[in-house]
Amino acid sequence: MNDPAPSSPVAGLLHGRLIVSCQAPPGDPMRDTGTLVRLARAAAAGGAAGIRANEPEVIAAISAAVDLPLIGLWKDGDIGVYITPTVRHALAVAEAGAHVVAADATMRPRPDGGTFADIVAAVHAAGALVMADVATLDEGVAAAAAGADLVSTTLSGYVPGSPRQDGPDLDLVAALSAALAVPVVAEGRISTPEEAALALARGAHSVVVGTAITAPTALTSRFVTALPRK
Repeated sequence: MNDPAPSSPVAGLLHGRLIVSCQAPPGDPMRDTGTLVRLARAAAAGGAAGIRANEPEVIAAISAAVDLPLIGLWKDGDIGVYITPTVRHALAVAEAGAHVVAADATMRPRPDGGTFADIVAAVHAAGALVMADVATLDEGVAAAAAGADLVSTTLSGYVPGSPRQDGPDLDLVAALSAALAVPVVAEGRISTPEEAALALARGAHSVVVGTAITAPTALTSRFVTALPRK
């Protein structure tokens, strides 16, 4: 198992620990800045080591309220590359107070014709780190070569060419951890504390959990779906 030395003080604070994703999809009752700030504060009170948040307004509000490393992104659209798709989005996230800017680092074309390496260079110049959200081992290797400070399995199962499965892609966590010298973050469909611990055992530097902690609408739907219809 690869266990690289933390690449920065921020990465060191996240080593072996839980990051809570405090997000809500469009139209969800939880998609309110004040509500998401309270979720972040609750996660911090529960022992989270970091927060992952979407959109500059929310990032700025959480940054002011919670003294934890903040991974920021900006989802723009819902197809193709939409997680921090351009340099403009990435710089806005950094300026809002994110310590780490998460961006799609898959092989798909970006809407402005730019590259992931462009985002890395711009964010580093702004004084923040970059987390590459990938779906495959090859994408993770390419992202690290382009200068990513951390690589996350966020997009496995959501991009053609990656395995569709109900649980987390722990095989990708292990493969990336063995191949890369930068920290690997496990994210995506981690539903239980046991799965989070297993992700660390498979080589993850840290673990991101979102829906299982901060999405009451989705959690309620799972219970409703599981009950017999009458």
